Amino acid sequence: MPTNIKELFQIATERKASDLHLVTGVPPTLRIDGELIALDDRKPLADKDIEQAAFSIISAEEKDMFVATKELDFGFEADDATRFRVNLYYEKGNIGLVARIISNAIPNLADLDMPKVVYDLVNLKQGLILMTGPTGCGKSTTLAAMINHINTTRTCNIITLEDPIEYLFKPEKSIIVQRQLGSDMLSFANGLKHALRQDPNVIMVGEMRDLETIATTITLAETGHLVLATLHTYSAAQTIDRIIDIFPPHQQNQIRMQLSVTLAGVISQRLLPKEGGGRIAAREVMINIPAVANLIRENKIAQLRTVIETNSKEGMISMDQDLKRLYGSKVISKDVAQGHMENPELLEKFKLI
Repeated sequence: MPTNIKELFQIATERKASDLHLVTGVPPTLRIDGELIALDDRKPLADKDIEQAAFSIISAEEKDMFVATKELDFGFEADDATRFRVNLYYEKGNIGLVARIISNAIPNLADLDMPKVVYDLVNLKQGLILMTGPTGCGKSTTLAAMINHINTTRTCNIITLEDPIEYLFKPEKSIIVQRQLGSDMLSFANGLKHALRQDPNVIMVGEMRDLETIATTITLAETGHLVLATLHTYSAAQTIDRIIDIFPPHQQNQIRMQLSVTLAGVISQRLLPKEGGGRIAAREVMINIPAVANLIRENKIAQLRTVIETNSKEGMISMDQDLKRLYGSKVISKDVAQGHMENPELLEKFKLI
């Protein structure tokens, strides 16, 4: 019996999965609360099953592109409530599919329990805000909430560069232009260069993938725009190191100077299992106060963690501090908290609320 991809999408949505995996020789598999769970009532998939399912939701042009390049990212809307970010790939000559489930309901910052200082960052008129974390930690959802906060509170021209488009925004106080890699622009770097001529106030970059994209993003933030972007890094310090290290040595001092001026803040996020089921975000938040800017300029990145921990009055939060808060509120277990802490011994004598 042919694999009905839309039925599998519906099952994934009903079970509140974050992802659906289709791999040859394995039953359809969901990721729920971070854990992979196979649909045991389904037979292992044959390559022809996955090919039929995948090709049923893409156009002939997309099929030709996938066969030629062996990779394809695209968005698919199953109904008015849910979208899917789909990746097709080949493994051992067989087609594989991963679909990320995205609700069309865009959360607000309150829904995500966002610290007050993040509202202050998003209300800035210019600067660079970096949203970082591992794959699947909710970066896209958090960025969408930030963009929607601007959309509902300010009159701006917002341009998003995405691969593919995930959340669909409805203009409220702002104009929102959403551009998709491949169909609307040739590359992030190319889209960013031309964005300057599109009268933007706010620009969102889905991912800073290469040197050219990072350099152009920093330049846009320098020229009086608010720029939001993502990186796959685990902490504020690692984020700064990653940006600087991608440049050749002779440019690194210049980039440190530019970052020290243009950076507004870094939010590093991880999704952790909650007590009783579900997941919750733990966050590190670094604000570019003068002490942070000095450390970036002087290449003393290793000291950033100390500055974050000792400047909570500025709204900064270290990952250890947020994990301690979540454990103290009985939202996460001690094992989960300690497993993600730099200094897990901080919880040894900590009393629960």
